[in-house]
Amino acid sequence: MGGVCQTGDQPPLSLQYTFLTGIAAISTVGTPGPPRHTNRLINEKSPYLLQHAHNPVDWYPWGQEAFDKAKTENKLIFLSVGYSTCHWCHVMEEESFKSKEIGDIMNEHFVCIKVDREERPDVDKVYMTFVQATSGGGGWPMSVWLTPDLKPFAGGTYFPPEDGVNHVGFRTVLLRIAEQWKENKDALLGSSQRILEALRHTSEIRVQGQASPPPAKEVMDTCFQQLSRSYDEEYGGFSKCPKFPSPVNLNFLFTYWALHQTTPEGARALQMALHTLKMMALGGIHDHIGQGFHRYSIDQHWHVPHFEKMLYDQGQLAAIYSKAFQISGDEFFADVVRDILLYVSRDLSDQAGGFYSAQDADSYPTATSREKREGAFCVWAAKELRALLPDPVEGATEGTTLADVFMHHYGVKEAGNVDPARDPYQELKGKNVLIVRCAPELTAAKFGLEPGRLSTLLQECQQRLSSARAQRPQPHLDTKMLAAWNGLMISGFAQAGAALSEQGYVSRAAQAAAFLRTHLFDPDSGKLLRSCYQGTHNSVEQGAVPIQGFLEDYVFVIQALFDLYEVSLEQGWLEWALHLQHMQDKLFWDPKGFAYFSTEASDPSLLLRLKDDQDGAEPAPNSVAVTNLLRAACYSGHMDWVEKAGKILAAFSERLQKIPIILPEMVRATAVFHHTLKQVVICGDPQGEDTKEMLHCVHSVFSPNKVLMVADGDNAGFLYRQLPFLASLERKDGKATAYVCSNFTCSLPVTSVQELRGMLSP
Repeated sequence: MGGVCQTGDQPPLSLQYTFLTGIAAISTVGTPGPPRHTNRLINEKSPYLLQHAHNPVDWYPWGQEAFDKAKTENKLIFLSVGYSTCHWCHVMEEESFKSKEIGDIMNEHFVCIKVDREERPDVDKVYMTFVQATSGGGGWPMSVWLTPDLKPFAGGTYFPPEDGVNHVGFRTVLLRIAEQWKENKDALLGSSQRILEALRHTSEIRVQGQASPPPAKEVMDTCFQQLSRSYDEEYGGFSKCPKFPSPVNLNFLFTYWALHQTTPEGARALQMALHTLKMMALGGIHDHIGQGFHRYSIDQHWHVPHFEKMLYDQGQLAAIYSKAFQISGDEFFADVVRDILLYVSRDLSDQAGGFYSAQDADSYPTATSREKREGAFCVWAAKELRALLPDPVEGATEGTTLADVFMHHYGVKEAGNVDPARDPYQELKGKNVLIVRCAPELTAAKFGLEPGRLSTLLQECQQRLSSARAQRPQPHLDTKMLAAWNGLMISGFAQAGAALSEQGYVSRAAQAAAFLRTHLFDPDSGKLLRSCYQGTHNSVEQGAVPIQGFLEDYVFVIQALFDLYEVSLEQGWLEWALHLQHMQDKLFWDPKGFAYFSTEASDPSLLLRLKDDQDGAEPAPNSVAVTNLLRAACYSGHMDWVEKAGKILAAFSERLQKIPIILPEMVRATAVFHHTLKQVVICGDPQGEDTKEMLHCVHSVFSPNKVLMVADGDNAGFLYRQLPFLASLERKDGKATAYVCSNFTCSLPVTSVQELRGMLSP
């Protein structure tokens, strides 16, 4: 299904040193008995690094021991970056890193370092910037050769082990680079220095002259037009193939609609977003048996996915489907939210409250298989479905079985429904990826059923297939827990709890936030940590040297805490969010060029301090930081945070005006910045029914430029100490009373839900 695991939400690109092989599947069953080799990675916590702990390669983790060895022995460094659920990372390990012969070459000529990109996005970003700049694209596994002082000079992604008609093999590349180091060391060193200087220049993002935040209307309209031109009218989404969920695009479109509700452009923005979300939910990218969403679709129709499931997708999609329900009132979208959160609660949740990172695409088809195949856990043969669903359907057309109904509704074919052109290695030959091909009314009519009866039958089929699938070998689960991705998932649960009025989701979000506070926050330093891990006996473990949090950890956790406060009204989450915002400013702010660096300045092994400049599979941290700063100012009265938000927009002004489609979340934040956030203040007892009615009203309306707070009369509480003006707001006639304030100037009080609803529109 491709030669690399894709970067972000961009189409695949032809890469230098990136080649496809004709293998259909990868053997992962080793010789019984103790492993022949064990390297330093055995002492690591990362599931990805542990996967390589028994390679014959003398792997080192990223760190001073490896750097010192390279300098002492004057050896080049081979850096391999990937993650545990990356299909092509598994391929390269099987073909090359498990080879004793290739391992000997690597050990003789290089100091070999393995990096989990999810643990160390800072290292990944620096060297991916190099690979993309020199080869035109990127992906994982990423393979980069460095000088002993960590400067890159050659790189690519996946390499097959041996030479072929149209490609150079990994063994040959290793030997050629080793020879170049021996014969032309000075030239390589000079080249690496020039490359580094060029990367520093091209990757710099800073305020140009007297730049100011770009005008919202111009930037919003341009972004909308660019998305509209790339929109797939029939199937939704914004490319032909591969096709990614891209929640950042949909979030922008909802905001654009909210600000242009009475215009044709606003109507089109809403139609584009809702149609895309509906087609995704009906497609094979959505797991109709096991719930949740796969990473992306390899075709235009959302049919055949890359089967891995990532936590960051589930969190963002839960939030965006919640907004779709708020806007449309269509229970279809609410059901998708419940589906996603069921999957996460069941399969990606640690007993202590955190969320795991990912579920692999590859698994064994049967318990006796010796080869893993992509999608094996999720796909079905028609014969298998007929055996599992043989029951005749009462009241249906004569001779109809459950299998007939289910197979028709989900597009199942006897010979399989996957286009061979989309399955070059025949991993899915004869199999079916479930996709809803008919409206329920049409399926019901075909078999002479009432629509309500059809729904019951399909649920029965899904339950049987779920039980059957549970007997299959499970895909690998990456039980690493990351602060940033947990933040995205907390936001998903919190926003779903608000939109669907489901207290259980709010409680789950609070449990996860408490987990972060316990396991991924250092109270002594006041800093976030990046990662922790499932240990033995369901314990939670930390690495020997904990990895400090990056900018993305701070912005996604802060966003989550604001979301959680608005639905739980627990002021402790608000207080922690503001503390983390102060810490983020201290660690990452660029006082000269403005905006935030992705990393702290304290790590000498990082050659570049970068600022992410694209919203991809996850929004760029600076994009989210703008809205966080505006929310923080509303909750604290610290207007310097509004100024900081404007400086970020000024630093990215050129990109926002020329190619806003690469930063849709920052474009959305630009609109929020210029329209000014509304402070919706409910004065009342949080437990009172009249207050709850007001809160339900606020949660049921999609309003992209509001913050919510409850003034409960506790003048000694955190919120009143931050915002003294709250003490002047009173209940009217003893009832829960709402005020809508802008720049701390408030509207006249209202006590009816109808009046409040009218005040919430942007």
